[in-house]
Amino acid sequence: MHIATWNVNSVKARMAIVTNWLQSTQPDVLLLQEIKCETDSFPSFEFEALGYKAYVIGQKSYNGVAILSRHSASDLVYQLPGDSEDAQARYIEATIQGVRIASIYLPNGNPVGADKFTYKLKWMQRLKKHAAELIERENSVVLAGDFNVIPEPIDVYDPKGWEQDALFRPETRAAFREIVNLGYTEAFRALHPDQKDAYTFWDYQAGSWPRNKGLRIDHFLLSPEATDRLISCEIDKNPRDKEKASDHTPVVIELR
Repeated sequence: MHIATWNVNSVKARMAIVTNWLQSTQPDVLLLQEIKCETDSFPSFEFEALGYKAYVIGQKSYNGVAILSRHSASDLVYQLPGDSEDAQARYIEATIQGVRIASIYLPNGNPVGADKFTYKLKWMQRLKKHAAELIERENSVVLAGDFNVIPEPIDVYDPKGWEQDALFRPETRAAFREIVNLGYTEAFRALHPDQKDAYTFWDYQAGSWPRNKGLRIDHFLLSPEATDRLISCEIDKNPRDKEKASDHTPVVIELR
């Protein structure tokens, strides 16, 4: 079973890149973040033509997450539990082929010291509580997406320059570790503990892509049952090199 995650930074703007990648790679499941369209305007037909059913929660111009699956999905959840008044479309969860899978677009949190950072940390506490409930069920769980978290210095081209950013603040990294420490495995580092320059995001500014000034902020967190099935976790940099590419690139895991 191949599961991919990709912050596409507007699905309509990247349709050709995404559909070409799907045709060549053919994962069982593709998790999308930052689709930037309302649920009803998501281009489901184009994906259905490629054999993918789309499960979507979107909002106008911002955020939005989706699950594209070649298999049927059940028990859909369209919001991270814990705050019924949170209207931001950042979380969708379903069971596919016996695996509980979530597509996550965690808040950015900048600027630090303002409401957006407070919202980020509260959102992470809600995620921690829900992740704990999921892992207690002792099933295969995959929490994946754009976490907007740089876990360690090895995951950013300039640790010193990013130390005050919300993605790398000690509070953010500690909250991420708390989720992992529930019993989850961060798939990429489990298989590539020392790999440098393993980035998933390169800003559009200042020649970040050609200069490889990147960040690793797109992650897979696996429950013990899913970890036992883990074969591979790789970053596919090819789409980032395309014209009009997203600033993120896909990450793909393979499970037995």
